[in-house]
Amino acid sequence: MLLVARHDRKPSLDQLFGIAVGQAGYFTAAQAKEAGYSLQLLQHHLCNGSLERAGRGIFRLVRFPATDEADFVVPWLWSRRQGVISHESALQVHDLADALPARVHLSLPMADARRRLQVPTNVAIAYADIPPSEVVWHGAVPVTSPLRTVRDCLDAHVTPEWMQQTIDRGLRRGLFSRDDLAGLVLPPGVVVPSSEAR
Repeated sequence: MLLVARHDRKPSLDQLFGIAVGQAGYFTAAQAKEAGYSLQLLQHHLCNGSLERAGRGIFRLVRFPATDEADFVVPWLWSRRQGVISHESALQVHDLADALPARVHLSLPMADARRRLQVPTNVAIAYADIPPSEVVWHGAVPVTSPLRTVRDCLDAHVTPEWMQQTIDRGLRRGLFSRDDLAGLVLPPGVVVPSSEAR
């Protein structure tokens, strides 16, 4: 019996593109490997300009249209797709407050708190096991639900001005109810408006 040498998979642009489409044009080196792309082949495409490096082990298809999601997709991919956009960044995604945080806020599972992570400078980390019922998808990335975002921001002592905007906008848009907010400890000056005030 002859032993046949195993060859690496033939690169599949269709598979790689299929991955990138769901992630705003981005993919990880591990995902590229699944599609048959070696590190050497990725380097070749970086040199010829069809790819660009977006972070350590994260790449972008250059011809893919740029989107507003990019700022969130790259940190999410860095987290090995385990993180959830949260806190002030979730306020921004849900347009609940005029929050434009300088860093992307990402909640990682509690198990990651024991790992030594090299956190990108543009990422702020919190640790929490967020149940699926408190996660919604915004395009390519998972985000804490509006009500979970309110609770997280209260716990993190986010500025009262943003908290008031969040409560007002969330109630007005029906993202949560007054009953949902009952029992939350609000900072001084932040109030849940009465139904007549709407």
